[in-house]
Amino acid sequence: MKLEINGLLQWTGTLCFMAMYSLMSLNLYPYNIIAGMLGSTCYLLWTVRVVNKPQMIVNSIGLLVCLAGLVKYFG
Repeated sequence: MKLEINGLLQWTGTLCFMAMYSLMSLNLYPYNIIAGMLGSTCYLLWTVRVVNKPQMIVNSIGLLVCLAGLVKYFG
């Protein structure tokens, strides 16, 4: 089975979000935030490719929230 770029972006984003939730449950900061940013980035790239504007907004806001978390963590 050939995995196309859209599928690759979605599956990579999904794995990053699963990692984020796992790291979050173990209180492993800032690694959970970094995993969330990677997942949001993958999904944002996918939404741009398929022109899904509501998801673009969700993932853009998600990236901003994660960025704010990293700024707070690193001071």
